[in-house]
Amino acid sequence: MLFEILYIAFVLTVITQLLYYFVIFGQFTFFEKNKKNISKLLPISILICAKNEAQNLRQNLPFICCQEHANFEIILVNDHSTDETLEVMNSIKTEFNKVAITIINLTNSKSNKKNALTTGIERAKNNYLLLTDADCKPNSINWINEMSANFNNQKTIVLGYGAYQKIEKSWLNKLIRFETLLTAIQYFSYAKIGLPYMGVGRNIAYTKDNFNKTKGFSSHKNIKSGDDDLFVNEIATNKNTAICYSENSFTISKSHTNFKKWLQQKRRHISTATHYKSTHKVLLGLFYVSQFLFWFLAIVLLTIGFNTNTILLLILIRIGFQYIIFGLTAKKLDEKDLILSIPFLELFLIVIQMSIFIQNLISKPKHW
Repeated sequence: MLFEILYIAFVLTVITQLLYYFVIFGQFTFFEKNKKNISKLLPISILICAKNEAQNLRQNLPFICCQEHANFEIILVNDHSTDETLEVMNSIKTEFNKVAITIINLTNSKSNKKNALTTGIERAKNNYLLLTDADCKPNSINWINEMSANFNNQKTIVLGYGAYQKIEKSWLNKLIRFETLLTAIQYFSYAKIGLPYMGVGRNIAYTKDNFNKTKGFSSHKNIKSGDDDLFVNEIATNKNTAICYSENSFTISKSHTNFKKWLQQKRRHISTATHYKSTHKVLLGLFYVSQFLFWFLAIVLLTIGFNTNTILLLILIRIGFQYIIFGLTAKKLDEKDLILSIPFLELFLIVIQMSIFIQNLISKPKHW
């Protein structure tokens, strides 16, 4: 009797997974098309908050200064840095003196990224804001054009893709990029079906009017993270949110090379997700639970030899559909080298996420 219950549970889990892949993720994978129109006239304010980011700013900020957009300014917020961040900002401002660059130096009080961003947004001259991080490099000189082209009278939030630089022969790099790909599939797909729930601060745009309408980050100001996903979770709707994933619109960051530091970052992200709207938590939670149960029940049923041929067939069907969705999306987001490793990366990520979930139940993450 127990084996039959496990078998029925496995079948229901496979059905649940297939529904996610085709009903939700398939909307982005199969039906979303890149828009080719670009805008060089919309006035844009670029915002970058930096804390001890001298080296990253030195490497990446010139690429932002050289963007092919006719009307943009750059707001740089130095958030209590103790390195040469401020000096680098001033040096680049002098070097690119034809670009409108405003430097805000925060020194008088303790701050965090939300306070720094709020200060920068208050100083922005334009209603249209494009946000990124100091460790991000635009993938092309048309980054601003591609992202801003999605603004219109209705669309006031644009969710972009923040990719990570590829590192050869690094399993950790593959795992990080796979997790980023999986996250992107989800937030692009949910936005596509009218349930936007998050964006990434590495590449996101919204209007100053939107920010002021919700009083900025006030509803979650006591949560150290969430300047991107919690803000989007609060304000994004099926009508005001657009997605942008053309290759020229990507930003590229260097990924962690230290497994422990990456785990600390993931603990923070997972703890932030507990503040999402209930609908989003249920949908995201059900997907993760069905992922875990798929592999767990498959291993158990194969081990005991119950309906082996049927179990193997269901495993192949589910993995086959997964390859279709992830493969096509990986091509869209230029992550094709991950395709062959998908099942192994997924299994490893599930184990890590379970351990993080247990850790967060025991103690709150302290590293921000």
